[in-house]
Amino acid sequence: MNTVPTADAAAPRRPAGPIGRSAQRITAFALGPYQSAVIRIGFAVTYLLFLLREVPYRQELYGPDSPWAWDLAHRLISENGAFTVLMWSDGSVWFEVVYALVLVAAFCTMIGWRTRTMSVLFMVGVLSIQNRNVFMGDGGDNVVHLMAVYLVLTRCAQVWSLDARRAARNAARRAQGLRPARDVVGPALWAVLGPVLLVAHVQGGLGGTWWLPTLLWVLWLGAAARWAVDRHAPDGETRVLLDVVANIVHNAALVVIMAEVCLIYATAGWYKIQGSRWQDGTALYYPLKLDYFTPWPELSNVIAASSLMVMVVTYATVIVQVAFPFTLFNRRVKNVLLVVMMGEHAGIAVLLGLPFFSMAMISADAVFLPTVFLVWFGGRVGLGRDRLLSRFGRGGGVRVPGPREPVGAGAAGPGGEAPPRPGDGGHTLVG
Repeated sequence: MNTVPTADAAAPRRPAGPIGRSAQRITAFALGPYQSAVIRIGFAVTYLLFLLREVPYRQELYGPDSPWAWDLAHRLISENGAFTVLMWSDGSVWFEVVYALVLVAAFCTMIGWRTRTMSVLFMVGVLSIQNRNVFMGDGGDNVVHLMAVYLVLTRCAQVWSLDARRAARNAARRAQGLRPARDVVGPALWAVLGPVLLVAHVQGGLGGTWWLPTLLWVLWLGAAARWAVDRHAPDGETRVLLDVVANIVHNAALVVIMAEVCLIYATAGWYKIQGSRWQDGTALYYPLKLDYFTPWPELSNVIAASSLMVMVVTYATVIVQVAFPFTLFNRRVKNVLLVVMMGEHAGIAVLLGLPFFSMAMISADAVFLPTVFLVWFGGRVGLGRDRLLSRFGRGGGVRVPGPREPVGAGAAGPGGEAPPRPGDGGHTLVG
């Protein structure tokens, strides 16, 4: 007997079981929009301030006047296969152009303008400057180095970015039956960067590794595919497939970032346990007596004079670093230790004079911050911004939908920002 399928049978079913629901969540959404935005802003601000601080000394550190001369750097890079655009020329003009472009890329990444393009340029700039003189780096530089690469793979402009604002405006136009504003800047950037990438690849200027050229070409070609789909089939299955792939890559990159942070703390903690100075509780005392690590000598002397304080801080540092990866299974304990670690890094910035190392580590720690706190914090910042603008006779930001909220729904996201619809601004090189 033939049966006719009912409406319920024809309707899509929700995945059964936790595995099915988790798989749907991973593919349907780019998770951690606020955490990835904080990482983007934190590392961009960290490197931007670092470059600005070193402006008077840039030529001696990474330029033609560096003791690590261009030919020495070229010889080392030819052996280890590292990448830096500063090896394309040894001229002072080329160095100044690259340095200025990295500053611009860091600033644009921070504000979330054409984030996919600028995050790629930010990664290229970080690799270029650090690999020009590898002897100038420290632990903070290594963290920035890694996170700049991971950031390219994330959809980190879903909130708190100019891309999110542009995407929200386009979504509002669609809801009104209007066509989104035509994008000219994105395709122009794509058209300019393509020939540069081609020439660099042909001339062997992308280093001696396979992953960097592959990553850059995949991003450039993926941008072309996204633009074609958005133009000719914005609501088709191909668009959905591209969104699924982008969400999976974003979520995987976010997991890698979290694993990297845990690995940093676990490695540092277990190595400290093996050191005799950490075992007897005197490890903090010696840096406090070095001129290089005492920007505030009086404060350092006060702390170093208290053997109890030195011992407590030394042991607490080891305990927190070793225990943190295990606290991820308990949200409350994790949040407490997260506050302790951020406070510890803030103390390192002030007491030992390592602000950029501390900023990099705090930015990395932010991946574990609770979403509720980030939403609240964003709301406070947005409220303060609106009050400031009102004093100058300007209205607050236009209300746009929040994360996963359809256009025209209830409350706005924090500060008026909202993530774009999957595949909108901040996702591709042209967007």
